[in-house]
Amino acid sequence: MADNGNQESSNQTSNTQEIPERQFLFPTQIMQSFSDKGKEHLDTNTPSRFVLSLKAGSFMTFGAVFSILLAIGVDAKGLTYILQGLGFTAGYLMVFMSQSVLFTEVNVLLPTSYLQRSYWQKHKFVKFWAVAYIGNLVGALFVALLVIMSNSLTPEFSKEIETLLSHKMKFAENGWVGWFQVVLSGILANWLIGMATFLTTAARDVVGKILGTALPVILFVAGNFQHSAANMGYFSLGIFTSDNYAWHEYILLNLIPASIGNIIGGAIFISLLFLYAFRKEMRS
Repeated sequence: MADNGNQESSNQTSNTQEIPERQFLFPTQIMQSFSDKGKEHLDTNTPSRFVLSLKAGSFMTFGAVFSILLAIGVDAKGLTYILQGLGFTAGYLMVFMSQSVLFTEVNVLLPTSYLQRSYWQKHKFVKFWAVAYIGNLVGALFVALLVIMSNSLTPEFSKEIETLLSHKMKFAENGWVGWFQVVLSGILANWLIGMATFLTTAARDVVGKILGTALPVILFVAGNFQHSAANMGYFSLGIFTSDNYAWHEYILLNLIPASIGNIIGGAIFISLLFLYAFRKEMRS
């Protein structure tokens, strides 16, 4: 009898080893997680939101610095894009893993929470958006100022940032057409960052979260898609290192249209479409 018990225990152990625990969440679980996070954000008090927004903005500038440093002296375009994307992945991971409040991530989480409610907490929703945006911008500027004042970077860094800024601001040459092109580019950017949030939420280990973040980020960097939070990091550095553009040009010609596109890309192409696709599962 003891032998049979040991054999049964061995068989159970073998069966357990043959069916490993799932290492990812299903889409319906991800969307529910988005909704829960959105509600948590809305329930957070304003000072805490602002501090978390400052942190996220600072991480964007750190990501911008890292992406530029990795690309210095690299002539091959494909390798440059990969390195820049990997550099910025560090910034996004710091945001995702620390639960900091990033404007473009909020564009996914809050609409998901809102679309599952029978009412819209209008003022609370808009206030949170504003706090996140302002906090991200202030945090990005603060870290850029610290980086420049520390005198840690080489002259090559300034040359690299000027090249990157001209790439970001090239749409301004097309006038109003270029302004709307930035909106469209912003839609693509936050569609991808929304998927980075989606994949990072799906992953249940750190390695999975790194890969889930890195791949969409590398793609949006390589495609020069305009992501307002990322551009806050680049433009904050540009204000202190380059005189090719004035601060109001960064805001009016890029950040504003990019932000509009980011809202559309996150709210519609991630939140709305996924919620519609999985509406039956979400209700059950």
